[in-house]
Amino acid sequence: MKQPTSPLPTQPQSPYHFDSSVSPLPPPITHGASCLSAAAKRYKYLRRVIHFSQMDFEFALWQMLYLFIAPQKVYRDFHYRKQTKAQFARDDPAFLVLLSGWIIVSSACFALVLRLGVGGFLVFLLYVFTVDTLLIGAVIATALWLLSNRYLRHSPDTGQDVEWGFSFDVHLNAFFPSLIILHIVQILLYRAFLVQDGFLSHLVGNVLWTVAIGYYIYITFLGYSALPFLKNTRVFLYPLTLLALMFVAVTASGVNLSRTLMEFYRYRVLASFNWL
Repeated sequence: MKQPTSPLPTQPQSPYHFDSSVSPLPPPITHGASCLSAAAKRYKYLRRVIHFSQMDFEFALWQMLYLFIAPQKVYRDFHYRKQTKAQFARDDPAFLVLLSGWIIVSSACFALVLRLGVGGFLVFLLYVFTVDTLLIGAVIATALWLLSNRYLRHSPDTGQDVEWGFSFDVHLNAFFPSLIILHIVQILLYRAFLVQDGFLSHLVGNVLWTVAIGYYIYITFLGYSALPFLKNTRVFLYPLTLLALMFVAVTASGVNLSRTLMEFYRYRVLASFNWL
């Protein structure tokens, strides 16, 4: 008599399970239910910084272009990476390396316009890269990472949460268009137009800063709204209302943000020299 057999036990599906219905590609050989720890991911990412042959600069350039013309498409790649590599955050530092190149070029332009000299250029570059890009970016990423995981997840019991690396990637994505607007476009217009007195120059200078900050807010919203396990991500758009009110108030008061903040940049460099 044939003995009844019990059904094979089914393993619980990991939140990082590869869904073949989303991507036509098979799961990678290294894909599995267990994921690398955050420390292991950081080590793997930083180790690749010195290996340029392992970086996909062509794809990073594509992302930079589409952050201007269609930023939604950039975050589709983050979904694909989640399916294939079990993480939303970038594992390729090519974007950060190219961003560093843009920071060097734009800082050189700033030094020429503000007549800072070689030493001033180095101090300004140090400020932009370490303080404006990394330090302030880490503070913003950490704050939004905590906010998202604590208040915006549909159900904390699913095991899915926002990776800190993804939050920092969202900051870098949002920072790049702002960098181009304020450190390239603004510099090209500064001596010929923005430094002049008059309502039109004040208006254009304030528009540049408003568009740059608005771009940062919008791309940040797109990043978090692309995560399917988050809710009420429209809260990331609320600062746009305050930004619009500030633009009207600043313009009506006759303040030229472009000229004011360029002078702040100069003062920051000179103050650093005096301190040294």
